[in-house]
Amino acid sequence: MIQFSRLSAACRYVWAKSGEGHGHGVLAHMLDVAAVATAILEREAPSTRSWIARNFALPFDSAVRWLATIVGLHDFGKGITGFQAKWPEGRQVDESAGLPFAPRNLEPHDHAAATWALLRALLSEKIEHRGWISGVLQGISAHHGFNYLRPEIERARPAYEATAWTDTRQELFDAYWQTMAPIGQPTCEALSLTAVEWLAGLTSVADWIGSNAEWFPLGERADDLTKHFDAARQLAERALDRIGWPHFRPLLAGVEDIDRLIRRIIGTDDEVRARPLQATADTLLASADGPTLLIVEAPMGEGKTELAMLAHLRLQAANHHRGLYVALPTQATGNAMFDRTLSFLRAFTDGMPLDIQLAHGGAVLDERVAHLRGIHGEPGDNVSSSAWFSQRRRALISPYGVGTIDQALFATLNVKHHFVRLWGLANRVVVLDEVHAYDTYTSGLIAALLRWLKALNCSVVLMSATLPRKRQTELLAAWGIAKSDVPTLAYPRLLAAHQGGIIGDTVAARPLPPINVHGIAEAPEALAAHAMAQLASGGCGAIVVNTVDRAQQLYRLLHDQLSADCTLMLFHARYPADERSQRERAVLGSFGRNGKRPARALLIATQVAEQSLDIDFDFMISDLAPIDLLLQRAGRLHRHERTRPDAHSEAQLAVAGLIAGRFPELKETAWQYVYDAYILGRTWALTASETVWQLPHDIDRLVQRVYDDDVELPDDLSAEDRKRIDESTYGEHRAKEQQEFLYAMHAAIDADAEPQHAYADKPRGNEEGEGLGIRNRTRLGDDGITVVPVWVSDTGWRVHPDEPPFNPEEPASDALAHRLFARQLKLSHKAVVAELGAVEPPRCFTEHPLLRNLKPLRFADGHATAGDLTLRLDPELGLVYDKG
Repeated sequence: MIQFSRLSAACRYVWAKSGEGHGHGVLAHMLDVAAVATAILEREAPSTRSWIARNFALPFDSAVRWLATIVGLHDFGKGITGFQAKWPEGRQVDESAGLPFAPRNLEPHDHAAATWALLRALLSEKIEHRGWISGVLQGISAHHGFNYLRPEIERARPAYEATAWTDTRQELFDAYWQTMAPIGQPTCEALSLTAVEWLAGLTSVADWIGSNAEWFPLGERADDLTKHFDAARQLAERALDRIGWPHFRPLLAGVEDIDRLIRRIIGTDDEVRARPLQATADTLLASADGPTLLIVEAPMGEGKTELAMLAHLRLQAANHHRGLYVALPTQATGNAMFDRTLSFLRAFTDGMPLDIQLAHGGAVLDERVAHLRGIHGEPGDNVSSSAWFSQRRRALISPYGVGTIDQALFATLNVKHHFVRLWGLANRVVVLDEVHAYDTYTSGLIAALLRWLKALNCSVVLMSATLPRKRQTELLAAWGIAKSDVPTLAYPRLLAAHQGGIIGDTVAARPLPPINVHGIAEAPEALAAHAMAQLASGGCGAIVVNTVDRAQQLYRLLHDQLSADCTLMLFHARYPADERSQRERAVLGSFGRNGKRPARALLIATQVAEQSLDIDFDFMISDLAPIDLLLQRAGRLHRHERTRPDAHSEAQLAVAGLIAGRFPELKETAWQYVYDAYILGRTWALTASETVWQLPHDIDRLVQRVYDDDVELPDDLSAEDRKRIDESTYGEHRAKEQQEFLYAMHAAIDADAEPQHAYADKPRGNEEGEGLGIRNRTRLGDDGITVVPVWVSDTGWRVHPDEPPFNPEEPASDALAHRLFARQLKLSHKAVVAELGAVEPPRCFTEHPLLRNLKPLRFADGHATAGDLTLRLDPELGLVYDKG
């Protein structure tokens, strides 16, 4: 039995946390964090603990104790002169205990790197395998956000120390190790990078909780170290309860009929039966062995979302996955999915408390999430949204979440605490929707993410209506499936890759009404005229264009022509966040499945309305886009069963620029700056003569023809147009693909890399402009900047022109910061980014955590300037750029 009172004063009072009296000793803090790690792991699924035992080569019965012991050592490096000198009062206590502070020993002071440098020799006395030691030290020393490189470790080793320091650390280590006393030995020489980064994530999370002085008051909890640890275990359980950290329990307790499950998922008591897509997937999943990659290629409206929920239930029950994360392309699609996932969880809680997080930059503004805050344990609602999980970088720790794919992709990049995201995603079912919707760079990051997820014991569901075969092959290869092993299946199809190989099946899909397709001129006036003609017969239509400027121009044209009985709506991404959310809700309220549909209405939108939003229109007009995206847009035509005006009884899609024999204008429309000109050219050449699309049959045929370079262009194509596509734009296309592929390879951390070399050529970076280092991106494109419009006058700044002013040089209150944050707007115009990026924000921005990464966009007399641009914030149009 080891007692604090029998340790030397130096060992007992070397401090980890400053505070009253002696602060909180390193030894006490290490035991606290080990207790938190233990509590976390004991709430995890049994499959997580089995994964730990396998990947750390530890006895199953003592794996949790071993990992907790290692995690607790994370702050051992605080026992160095350089760190102890940081708190004057603590230094005085150290000196009174006989620890000298020679001036030449005040460097180094990086205690996390020192943990690695100092523990290597000490652990080698307890553990046989040096490679295993190096792996765990790399993991626990990264808890401040980044993995250390070898030179940094060597620089962190104190030099010329008095023996009192080494003696104190030896005593501290011995006392801690004897208290924890892990049983057995690791049986492997080295750890995989997956294990190292999983450990880094666990260490960071346990340290965040164990460092909270409200939950873990400073000081020794008992004289006996074992009793201190036992008391810390109780505090850890209490802290996890306060956070809302659930104990693992699968949502599906036993075997349940698929039709009943589908009814529970969609929330109906009607005699609904599973669709063929869902039933076939259920059969495949029943045959799958272990964690599984399920690729779902099926038309819009076939129940893919419900299938994803069903797959989670089955895969979680079979493999004890800890939870679910649904990743969408945009914040808007993530917001739409949040309600469906929340309803799903409520249908399956059966009284157990669950946590759900909305994981994207605008989540703090979401009223639904605000309502779920702080209700953990309240009667009547077992699903809450913990404020602790909602903080930056923590959303993916919660077992259940919905958000953007970017939040998951940051796990693959060397941004601060990327491994916390990896740890949160581990042993989850991860759903990636609309996987066709990304360029080569982002698709490369998705492939890197798949390699991580497979190593982390995850199951993954990939969904798309329009997936090119080349992309399908890349995704399967990332999971370790060779192209030659993939069965050839007709569309719609399902593929399930699991430990026993790959299986698949073709699905019968309900025939959709044919879509009549014809081309019109590219000019906004042509789109407006066609819309007016269609609206003359009533109904609800949509114009989906490729740029915000075209959307605003169309709105101006149509606003003056439409009668008052026609609802005209504009929806794009260049509104302040609060206004964009209002417009998103209005769109869903008017055109969604259960919305209050106007008699005559027209929505003008950009790509924000292209996919994942369950909205329905009687007719549609679209700019030319890559064929897969055109089909996604067309999927909003006659999507719901409803009575339509006679003139719109057949689905009509007019595509600007899709005129046979006339190559589309790509430059003046700016389409070639939004999409790959080669794919646009092939889309035009291979589809302009097709006047009817019969879905779902034509979906796969059209997509594969356009994206397969081996498919020849039509014989009747002019020599000039053929040369333009096959030579000019093709060369640019190939160069861009190769460049983006290389960017992704250089940016992503390879899950299969050796731990000691994995970060050697991966510079530390920041996400969304936060912190130092290069900016690590999940998507390519023009640099962006996130701004907050403010109204400036002699009396101060205002959030809105008619509100009281505030002083920008005074710290912002939380209420003011939230109101400013709610107005954020992301811009990518080069002149705006250059000008605002060079402006130093005032104190109210720099000193508040919500605002410190935002820039004020100052409007004086209703205008702002950037280069030769004049910017206006129009209540209907959003942010408008005027030249000159």
